[in-house]
Amino acid sequence: MIESATRRIVFGHVSGQQLPVTLESMGYNPDQEKVSRPDGYHVYHWLQTAQGEGVIHIEDKRLTLPEGSGMLLLPGTPHRYEALTAGTWRTYYLTFAGSSAGHILESLDMHTDAFYRWESEAPLTGMLKEMLDRHDSAADMFNLGVSADAYRFLLTLNKYGHLHNNTSISRNVDKLQPLLKWMESRYGDPEIGLSDLASQLDVSGRYLNSLFLQTFGLSPYAYFVRLRIRKSKELLLGYPDLTVKEISRHVGFRDVSHFVATFRRQSGVTPEQFRRLH
Repeated sequence: MIESATRRIVFGHVSGQQLPVTLESMGYNPDQEKVSRPDGYHVYHWLQTAQGEGVIHIEDKRLTLPEGSGMLLLPGTPHRYEALTAGTWRTYYLTFAGSSAGHILESLDMHTDAFYRWESEAPLTGMLKEMLDRHDSAADMFNLGVSADAYRFLLTLNKYGHLHNNTSISRNVDKLQPLLKWMESRYGDPEIGLSDLASQLDVSGRYLNSLFLQTFGLSPYAYFVRLRIRKSKELLLGYPDLTVKEISRHVGFRDVSHFVATFRRQSGVTPEQFRRLH
């Protein structure tokens, strides 16, 4: 569960420390306010969506940040961001510098402002919450633990984050938003096929397939199936009295054995095992 209270940890000035990567701050914001920085931020800045959706403006680019995505901003990059709709936008963030931060990012080929996406099962999803929890429960007088955590986070982002930083990808994401929102409301309908998805944008199935592959590396229907599995996980954890068969129907599977096989293929465990583990 995502906590409702604001959590912010400030580690002070980073310029005087000689650690390879030094955290300036990290935190969780349950109701992200509008932010405008015409001169950019003075150190590296990572912002990711925990829940809801936001939009960030960088130069002439407008990037949507749904769940499972985040933005790495270099020092001095002018930007502004706000919630995409009237709904709540919950975010995690960290700001960092350090004597070797630039060299480390250069070696990871992460030396530009960049937009990243990742699968919900990837460690990135809950990593900043774990870092906050770990700091709350540990005495780290010299900030060595959080420095190591920051380095580990960058390595994890490099491994699991799918880089989408060109203008065409950004436009694709914006173009697909109406369909993605429609999918969120119709994932329980087992009758939906590719033609139904394409009709929501008034495009051909072939064009929609190309758009999804270019943007997410998945076909539209594979994306839809992953959405169904993600929703099933929410039901498995949030409604312990629901049976696996009932959940499979709720998320649009006609056959429970097909649901279990798909769940296992994507998650590495069966739905019942997932419920017990979590």
